[in-house]
Amino acid sequence: MTDAITSVPIAAPIIGAEELEAVRRVLESGLLTQGPETAAFETEFSQYVDGRPCVAVNSGTSALLLALHAMDIGPGDEVVVPAFSFAATANAVLLTGAEPVFVDIEPQHLCIDPQSFEAAVGPRTAAVIPVHLYGHPAEIDEVMTIAGRHGLAVLEDAAQAHLASWRARPVGTFGTAAAFSFYPTKNMTTGEGGMVTCADEDLARRVRLLRNQGMLERYVYETVGYNARMSELSAAIGRVQIRKLPHWTSARRRNAAELSAGFTQAGVTSLVALPRVSEHAEPVWHQYTVQVDNRDEIQARTRAAGIGTSVHYPTPLHRLPPYQVGRDAQGCRPVAERASRGVLSLPVHPGLRTADISLIVEKVCEAVAG
Repeated sequence: MTDAITSVPIAAPIIGAEELEAVRRVLESGLLTQGPETAAFETEFSQYVDGRPCVAVNSGTSALLLALHAMDIGPGDEVVVPAFSFAATANAVLLTGAEPVFVDIEPQHLCIDPQSFEAAVGPRTAAVIPVHLYGHPAEIDEVMTIAGRHGLAVLEDAAQAHLASWRARPVGTFGTAAAFSFYPTKNMTTGEGGMVTCADEDLARRVRLLRNQGMLERYVYETVGYNARMSELSAAIGRVQIRKLPHWTSARRRNAAELSAGFTQAGVTSLVALPRVSEHAEPVWHQYTVQVDNRDEIQARTRAAGIGTSVHYPTPLHRLPPYQVGRDAQGCRPVAERASRGVLSLPVHPGLRTADISLIVEKVCEAVAG
């Protein structure tokens, strides 16, 4: 038996004539790395994070890793991480030689639970990584207050949250640093790529050193670094995409509202737990993620009906083999474990038409009805 043809994909990167022209321009210039496109992209992205210094890198994972290194996180340190996130959040910690300490999430928006965070702070805790999951901001005010009380660095994982805001302030502007991703399925893309936003120029300088083998001036090595540069091709694409991002964000918000209205009108909210929005948040709906019982069966039915769905994420981080490290690594995080069994992401991308949204609601309702 073959899978049904997906008529409504879970994600649909939008690449058009302007992106193609930007790539052509760079190719014809002959300057493919460390050039004016990257510098311009950093400046243009900075406008969306209250003018913070920005450093473009080759992936969102590199953004996390370099930010941690620049904050002097390393062996002997512990970093508090939500147990429910993409693996890169924990990978970056381990790659510095530090240990992740996994804490539970709050049940409303599935972001880090501030009380669990504070309870996990110990003598070796050096930092915390709140994740703005699915494009909804974490309770960042409380996180910052707790971090300040204990003298901890804060690295916002904003990989899914371009243009999201908390109390009208953009995410990526609260912590010591923040990491964004431009993977193809993100709200904007550079093909592959990431951005570090920094609280000050000194931190940005350290990130720039780390991304380029430890040098700013050729062959003048100030530290040990990586090759984590963003290419001029990626930056040129990013410059086009960021101009379109506000429009795409509005479309995602509209699509999310229509999905919620459709499920509410259909009377299935007792079977389909809809995503909730904090009164202080302006999410950007990287994912529209519901929670259901019998998730795997419902996913199979919706896929068979042509609706692309995905599970973000099927296993909490502390249950995965690479992360059996640190104190209480295998302890219970009940909210994260419950979420991993029930979450199901539905299409919400800007390419959806009204008919697509109606079809999504219809087929999900049929699937939960059995």
